[in-house]
Amino acid sequence: MDTLKILVVDDEARMRKLVRDFLVRKNYEVLEAGDGMEAMDVFYSTQNIALIILDVMMPKMDGWEVCREIRKESKVPIIMLTAKSDERDEQLGFDLGVDDYISKPFSPKILVARVEAILRRSGAASGEEVLTAGAVQIDKAAHQVRIDGKLVELSFKEFELLTYFVENEGIALSREKILNSVWNYDYYGDARTIDTHVKKLRAKMGDRGSYIKTIWGMGYKFDTKDE
Repeated sequence: MDTLKILVVDDEARMRKLVRDFLVRKNYEVLEAGDGMEAMDVFYSTQNIALIILDVMMPKMDGWEVCREIRKESKVPIIMLTAKSDERDEQLGFDLGVDDYISKPFSPKILVARVEAILRRSGAASGEEVLTAGAVQIDKAAHQVRIDGKLVELSFKEFELLTYFVENEGIALSREKILNSVWNYDYYGDARTIDTHVKKLRAKMGDRGSYIKTIWGMGYKFDTKDE
């Protein structure tokens, strides 16, 4: 397998070196950018970037602006580094298509673990795999979803959520379990994040959105048997 490329964007050279050193030890190829404009230059000039680690507060072009521009072109996974733990910031990030948050200061080992978890679920770090449940077909390697044979455009987090549901078909899943599994480890988010993403996912699935059953007071279950 080719070495996976990770773009690290932070205006602090010391922070970039810290993250780079830990990722290189795990055999990732690390690209760096010191501000938002440089990040966009690297993004447009480099093929097959597997994941972006993006600081929020940067000169020239902040992390939100970079995320908006990248999402116009790509669904590459994005982890935001933020010095603030503001719920409004997190909601904005999820609306823009951010896949995970890590607040500074953080443990580099935890960052690497989250990087590996996202890459594993995105299919970038594994071999080709196709999942099928009812009318839903998920190609993890190509990062594509087909429902009733038609290609459906999902955000990265919606793709992860649907994949998790299909992999656990017929199993009742609490909101906390979904958060820990799809949003990584000890994510301290509001469980309502799940409800927001499920609502969007159901809408994009059309009639097949009924596969996602609500279990009142607990969470959700993906079940195709009644269809």
